[in-house]
Amino acid sequence: MKLIKAMATVAGLTGASRILGFVRDILTAAILGAGPIADAFFVALKLPNFFRRVTAEGAFSVAFVPLYSENLEKEGADEASLFASNAFSVMIAFLVPFTLLAILAMPAIIYAIAPGFHDEPLRYGTAVELSRITFPYLLLMSLTALMGGVLNSHDRFAPFASAPIFFNLCLIIALLVFTKFTETAGHAMAWGVFAAGVTQFLWLFYFVRRQGIKLRLKKPKFTGNIKKLFKLMGPGVVGAGVMHINLFVDLVLASTLASGSISYLYYADRLNQLPLGMVGIAVGTALLPMLSRSIAAGDEAKTQNLFNRSLEICLLLALPAAVALFVIPETLMGALFERGAFTAQDTATASKVLMGYAIGLPAYIVVKVFSTAYWSSQDTMSPVKISIMTTAINIALSLVLIQFIGVVGIALATGLVGWFQLALLYNGLRKQENFKFDVRFKRVVFKIIFSALLMGFILLVSDKYIGGLNEILSLVGLVALGLITYALTIITTKAITTDELKRYLPKRRKAS
Repeated sequence: MKLIKAMATVAGLTGASRILGFVRDILTAAILGAGPIADAFFVALKLPNFFRRVTAEGAFSVAFVPLYSENLEKEGADEASLFASNAFSVMIAFLVPFTLLAILAMPAIIYAIAPGFHDEPLRYGTAVELSRITFPYLLLMSLTALMGGVLNSHDRFAPFASAPIFFNLCLIIALLVFTKFTETAGHAMAWGVFAAGVTQFLWLFYFVRRQGIKLRLKKPKFTGNIKKLFKLMGPGVVGAGVMHINLFVDLVLASTLASGSISYLYYADRLNQLPLGMVGIAVGTALLPMLSRSIAAGDEAKTQNLFNRSLEICLLLALPAAVALFVIPETLMGALFERGAFTAQDTATASKVLMGYAIGLPAYIVVKVFSTAYWSSQDTMSPVKISIMTTAINIALSLVLIQFIGVVGIALATGLVGWFQLALLYNGLRKQENFKFDVRFKRVVFKIIFSALLMGFILLVSDKYIGGLNEILSLVGLVALGLITYALTIITTKAITTDELKRYLPKRRKAS
């Protein structure tokens, strides 16, 4: 199945990137720790990433890919290339002055997004300095995201999916090699972010040229397609980036708590992002161009099948990941991060934060499928209404919970809000024939839930007996036990059959 192959490609490369990301985070925890310089760097990292995810990979991508796919399906490659070139030029015309203004206004921006820093000169001054270094990453990655969307629409998923590998490599090199040449490890990592933006841009540009796509810089023109792009982007700025807006609010609130709170959120979210990236990003990346083309072609049966199989795969992979993060958080956090400047107390607090995030993990992954269903139909207005509501609830709930459980309340609020968002998105789609649950999905979903819960029980009991051993060995043993238990239960309950597994696995070529 084409969707499975595309998802496997994206998930595999994203997984490789996340593994490198963990290496990066282990080094970051050991060298940078969870103090004021770490807080300043994480703000400097989150600031351009927030704008990038909400605009470039959020609103822009979900508006651009369906329009480009529609042009490709109906008008052909040349017309689609003209549209992409114009969008590329318009993006540069907007983002270059925006980036320059943001760099100049950085003291005011940091004051607005991290008000708790202002009374601490070290955190505030360092955050301003590092953010000025990292902010051009927004421009570079926005252009990279456009080229990635073009390649994805041509079913070339590997180049864009592999780009984050370079991000992690650049930061690892910065930490290990350039720290001794800069004021702090935070400064070295900030320059690593800038270098990563340049590297990823050049990587995608090479593959666009290699694919023979005629992407050229030209005088920006506000054609009908560009006007439609901006019309779809308007509501999508909020709708596509709701989770990232929630994380941004988390940053503001965490800056008012004890030193290290931002770092706890960051390290816990890194674990949370592994399944979210491998599954959520994979399904969203692969599904959007495919759904957009099937809708443009009027193929209702294919649209419904893509929608249901995507949900099935998401739950098959997301539920066991969420259960594992929830039942053995201290074993995970301790084995990965507790060394050097990252203490046992840091592990205990970050583990509770991870549990809060894990509660909402399945919801946020399935939200990717539901949101993609709206975007592929070129409906960005419905998700934005839901986004506004869920963002407001997230802020209110976080404000209440931090009074009782501190930084853990921020993660718990984010997790709970994910389920509310999912319920609202489902309610808007349930009357559309293209996006109704089919018989197979209804049959499989309860088997997946049972398998994940059984695995969680086995992990919880086993953690008490082997958790006192060497941390790395305990983690490896628990992961292996969880995978074996879940796989056997899934096959025994026939949530997925061996025949289906054979169809999904790549076929061997016969010897000639």
